[in-house]
Amino acid sequence: MNPMNIPGGTRVSGRRATGPAVVVLASLLFFPARAAAADLTAAMKQNAARIERELDRIKAQAGTPAPGPARSVVFSEQELNSWLACLLAADSKNALRELALKLFDDNEVEGKAFVDLSGASLPLGLKPRMNIFFAGRVIVHAGAARIELSKLFLEGQSIPVSLVDMVIAAAAKFGKSDAGSIRDAVVLPCGLRDLRSRKGQLILYY
Repeated sequence: MNPMNIPGGTRVSGRRATGPAVVVLASLLFFPARAAAADLTAAMKQNAARIERELDRIKAQAGTPAPGPARSVVFSEQELNSWLACLLAADSKNALRELALKLFDDNEVEGKAFVDLSGASLPLGLKPRMNIFFAGRVIVHAGAARIELSKLFLEGQSIPVSLVDMVIAAAAKFGKSDAGSIRDAVVLPCGLRDLRSRKGQLILYY
């Protein structure tokens, strides 16, 4: 899931495989977060460091799975958003400038993204700077995940998924990456079995 230039993403038979340092949910929503380094507070960096440590630990244990039910680790919505912002803070090629996610029960998610494609060749009628709002449900199956969208708005107007794919294609060309589609599934990072959400929290199972 990441047509907007998440590092390490490759598309495999309709899926997108991501490097283990890329958070699953951001990939699923196709809008990796970006913030200027000066905007990152000490608290945000601490939140990000905790997630990094946990993902590294899960990856290290991937080759020796423990018997019994899957183990889990819980992150707050605030930690997730902090980590996403820190992850790509220095990525000048990314078309995304802002991202805010809200997590709900049963893998329901909502988000707002601000995209800046100034200088890119866009389909007729699209402005280079745009706010995208979305809502949907994350579906996990056979080691991969995708988002099933229920609402999608561009600057307050409801839009079809095909229009977002045009934006993704323009962003990919702008960032010199493969385009993919908002419908793409994403292979879960190394060591993860599943992910779930409840209000304000993300739960990773490994």
